[in-house]
Amino acid sequence: MTMIETIYSRDHDRQKYLAAPLLREREKYLSHLQRQGAPPHELRTTSLYLRHIVRVMKLKCLRKVTYQDIDAAGARWAKYIGPYRRSLHRRGTSVYFVRNARQWFGFLGNLTEPPKPPFHNLLIRFAKVQRDRGLSPVTVEGCLRKTWRFLIWLMNHGLSLAAISINDIDNFLVDLRGSGMAINSLAAMCYGLRTFCAFLEQEGISAPGIALGVHSPRVPRHYASYAGPAWDEVRRLLSALPGATPTQLRAKAALLLFSIYGLRSSEVGALLLTDFDWRRETFAVRRAKRGGIQYFPIQFEVGEAILEYLRHGRPNAPSRHMFLTARRPFVPIEPGTMWKIVGPAMREEGICTRHIGPHSLRHACATHLLREGRTLKEVGEFLGHRDGGSVELYARYDERLLKKVADFSLAGVL
Repeated sequence: MTMIETIYSRDHDRQKYLAAPLLREREKYLSHLQRQGAPPHELRTTSLYLRHIVRVMKLKCLRKVTYQDIDAAGARWAKYIGPYRRSLHRRGTSVYFVRNARQWFGFLGNLTEPPKPPFHNLLIRFAKVQRDRGLSPVTVEGCLRKTWRFLIWLMNHGLSLAAISINDIDNFLVDLRGSGMAINSLAAMCYGLRTFCAFLEQEGISAPGIALGVHSPRVPRHYASYAGPAWDEVRRLLSALPGATPTQLRAKAALLLFSIYGLRSSEVGALLLTDFDWRRETFAVRRAKRGGIQYFPIQFEVGEAILEYLRHGRPNAPSRHMFLTARRPFVPIEPGTMWKIVGPAMREEGICTRHIGPHSLRHACATHLLREGRTLKEVGEFLGHRDGGSVELYARYDERLLKKVADFSLAGVL
C-alpha cells in the first residue's frame, strides 16, 4: 500500500493524489515525515501542499529549483482564485507554500543554495575574531546584527568600506536616531561599530583611527532599567497558562524558568536534556555573560511543567536541547525567538509595562527577591552576575543559599 493510500481513505482523494506528477518523490518525503513521527493530519496537509507545488510550478519531472523560484511560486499561489482554493486570502498561505516547498526540495537535494550575501566572508572573519577574544555567542551575534545594519546603510548610500570616515558613521547614527532608535540602543550600536571599525583597521581595510572617533551618547544612569511586571502580575500570568497544546506546554515551562530563576533567553535556549538531574532534583545553567555553570534546585512547579512538556509537547527529535521549535526541522529555539513565547502571553494577560518579554520577567524575579529580604550579593549570585575574578569553569554550588533564595511558595498559582 502506498503512502497516499495510507493517509487518504476515500477513493476519490486517492485517485486525485496518485494521478499528480512526481508521485514517487512526494511519497518518499511523506514516508520520511511519517518516520519522524508526523501525525496523519500533518501528512495530509503536507500532501495537499506538495500537490499544489507541483501544479503551480508546472513540474512534470524533478529539476533543480532556486529560492527565487519558490518565492515566485508562493506569490502566485497567494493570488490564485479558482477551484483548487478552498479559502481565499487566508493569512500565511504563501508562507506555508514556501516552507513546504523548501523542505521538500531540500530533502530531495534539488534546492539550489542561495548566493552568499554581500560581505559574507568578511563577517565570517569578523565573527571568528570576536569569538577568539572570548566574547559569548550572544554578544558576537549582537555585533553581527549591528554590523550588518551598518553595511546595508553603506550599500544604500553607495559607499565602500575602504573609503569610510567618521563622518559616514556620524551620518549613520543620525539616521538611526531620526528613525526613533532609543538612546540606549544607539549606545549599543556605537559599541558594535567601534568593535567592527577596530577589526577593519586590523585587517588593513579602512583608514586607522576611525574606531577611536566613535563615541557613545551619554545614557542616564537609570535609563535602561527594565520596568518589569509586579510579582502579582507574574503570578497571574503563570496561573493563566493553559498548557494544553505542545506550544502551550513549552511556553509554560519556559515562562516558569524565566520567572522563578530569572534566566536569560540564551540560557534557557541552551538548556540540554542532560542538564536536569531528576534524582538529585537539580539542573545546570550555562551562564551567558560571564561563563561557568551554575546549579539550581528544581522547584516543584517548574519540574512538573518541564516533565509535562517532555511527555506531551516536545517533538521526538535527535537534538539534545530541551526547547525545540514546534515545526520541522526541529531545532533549538534561538534567544530572539524566546520573545515570541513570552511577549504574546504577557499581552494576552493584559500586562502593560515599559518592557515585555523574557528580560522583564528576569527583572521581576530580582525585584521580588529583594523585596523578600535577600541581599544584593545573594540576588546577584542567584542571577549570575559575576565579576571577572570570580569566573571559574564551574561556578560555586552553594545548595543552602540557592535553596534559600529559590524556595518561595507558588501556592495558588497553578
